[in-house]
Amino acid sequence: MREAMFYKETTKGAGTVRCLLCSHQCQIKPYRRGLCQVRENRDGTLYSLVYGKLVSENIDPIEKKPIYHLLPGTLSYSISTVGCNFRCHHCQNYGISQYPVNHPGEIPGQHRTPEEVVTSAIKTGCASISYTYVEPTIFFEFALDTARLAHDKGLKNVFVSNGYTGPEATRTIAPFLTANNIDLKAFSDRFYQEICGARLRPVLETIRLMKELGVWVEITTLVIPDWNDSPEELKNIARFIHSIDPTMPWHVTAFHPTYKMADRPPTSAQSLKTAREIGLAAGLKFVYTGNLADDVGANTYCPACQKTLIVRQGFQARVAGLSASTCQACGHKLPGIFT
Repeated sequence: MREAMFYKETTKGAGTVRCLLCSHQCQIKPYRRGLCQVRENRDGTLYSLVYGKLVSENIDPIEKKPIYHLLPGTLSYSISTVGCNFRCHHCQNYGISQYPVNHPGEIPGQHRTPEEVVTSAIKTGCASISYTYVEPTIFFEFALDTARLAHDKGLKNVFVSNGYTGPEATRTIAPFLTANNIDLKAFSDRFYQEICGARLRPVLETIRLMKELGVWVEITTLVIPDWNDSPEELKNIARFIHSIDPTMPWHVTAFHPTYKMADRPPTSAQSLKTAREIGLAAGLKFVYTGNLADDVGANTYCPACQKTLIVRQGFQARVAGLSASTCQACGHKLPGIFT
């Protein structure tokens, strides 16, 4: 175990603490755990139960995160513990994200040190480390120690997040974080409350703050039929992204029935194409379709001259018209990190 960061004592009873790591701000009584089920109060001291206890280590294409404007075609060393601060009904990784909920008291994982993770990333030719598969905020202490070391070794660091990281934690990790793909799951509190067990506003605030702190941000929306696929909701998401930065990439991806939403139909190809058209019509420069065999929506085009700059098939990317980060046809500089 490792003493947790970002908590304070409360006046709600002897030894009760308030966790400030994420926007839930759980009040945790002695020998109880927060909503994430991996932070426990022991006699007034809050501990992380997952420091270095990895249940997943994989080498992924950076495009799988999905991150499209950070070193396309490179590999990312991807790590995860168990646990999550959301309860998404459509979670693809519910086996590990909800493990502490479904197996009370158990915290599985193979012990690893930050040094071991960074060494493995370098030895396997990865250009970055991704903190992913579950919400990385819940293993923040280990992610921070690893990200600091990776940063010193010249590796990039990537969060794949639900955007519920608290402001203090966001400011702490930002100097070592290169990119963050944040799920903007919908644009209504109803969706967040009923499907995720959370609220919309903190996610919007985290997106704004990450951008202000200089982290490269990409947004993903999993388009679920009859839940968040109405034109009005998609327009609201696109307008919000545009209000922050019209060059911020938006990934609209296909839902496949799973977990507690196995009875829902999958997203149609036309629905994703419509979502992409809505984003482009709202003024966004980069809108990508995901989980779809699409020879148009996955590519990167120069926003100035429309030349194809990066061609993607599945999770494979081929740089076609870029010199470093500059369009070879017109000289326009593509936003992102390409060298």
